[in-house]
Formats: sequence, C-alpha cells, structure tokens
Amino acid sequence: MNSIKQSTFIFLFLLVSLTSLNAQETQQTQSINDGSINDKFEFVLRKSGNFKGTNGLPYEAVKRSMLLSLQKQTNDSINTLKSKLSKSNTTIINQNKEINDLKSNLSKTQATLDNINKEKDSMALFGMQMSKTGYNMLMWTIIAALLALLIFFIYKFKNSNAITKQAKQNLAEIEEEFDEHRRVALEREQKVRRQLQDEINKQKGA
Repeated sequence: MNSIKQSTFIFLFLLVSLTSLNAQETQQTQSINDGSINDKFEFVLRKSGNFKGTNGLPYEAVKRSMLLSLQKQTNDSINTLKSKLSKSNTTIINQNKEINDLKSNLSKTQATLDNINKEKDSMALFGMQMSKTGYNMLMWTIIAALLALLIFFIYKFKNSNAITKQAKQNLAEIEEEFDEHRRVALEREQKVRRQLQDEINKQKGA
C-alpha cells in the first residue's frame, strides 16, 4: 500500500511539474523577432543544439542565420537608442539654451525692475537723482526759507509803511506850523507897515 501511495504521489508531482514547464515554455519568446534583446538572446540559447566534440567535451551550436538576425536586431536597437539619445541630447541642449535665455531675460527684467524701483523712490533735481526723503526735506527747507523771507519782507514793508506815515504826518505838522508862522509873520509885517504908514501920515500932518 505504501509503495502504491508513493508511486501515485511521484506521478502527480511529475504531472504538475510537466504542466508548469509547459506553461513556462508557452510564456517564453516564440520567435527571435519578439520581445526585448534579452528575450532574443534567451531564445537563441534555447534553440542552440548540444553536441560533443572529438575530445569528448560538450559544446553548443547556434544557427548562423539566428546569430545574424540577432546581430542585426541588436544593431538596430543600438542605433535606435543612439538616435533617441541624440534627440535627447539635442532636446537637453535646446532646453539649456532656453533656460539660459530665460535666466538672461530674468536678469534683464530684474535690472529693469531695480531701476524702476530706484527711479520710483528717487526724484531728479538739476540732473541729479535724490531719494524721496532727501528731496522732500530739501523742498520743505526751501519752502520754509521762502516763507521766512516773505514774513521778513512783510514786516519790513509794514515797518516802512509806518515810518512813511509818520514822516508824512510830521511833514504835515511842519507844513502847518510853517503856514502858521508865515501867517503870523505876514500879520506882523502888515501891522508894522500900518504903524509905519501911520507914522508917515503923522509926520505929513505935522
């Protein structure tokens, strides 16, 4: 009984192994034109024949047509990779050029922006660039100086006007005194003339 069970177990194990091997064999590459380069090499190795040399040592023989086909396909794959690599290098060079151009434009834009900010934060006075703070301080200083000069001239004008009024008043008073003095002198002269005339008349009458 035990031998029958063992035989049955071995038979089932071999059957499962053969089924698994057949499944793997069907999943392997069926042609040298299918799959990747590695798959094609494995296909060639599977199709190679085992022989014994004259010296009794084993060796494997591969069909020349398969090797030539594998060589061609390998070269084609290498050329394709080279072409893709060349295109990739060209793309990288173009992208680097675009990046450098963008960096250059960015630098120019940043410089322009810095100049704009500098001009925005400064004012031109007599051809000289001044900060807004300095410009405002200078303008307010000039305004304060002009205001001080205006106040000084207004004060001088009022003072001069007061002096002029006082001088006119003094002149009017002097003219009035002069007129009064001239009137008194005229009356005195007329009185003296009358007295002199009276004396002359008296002398004539005597």
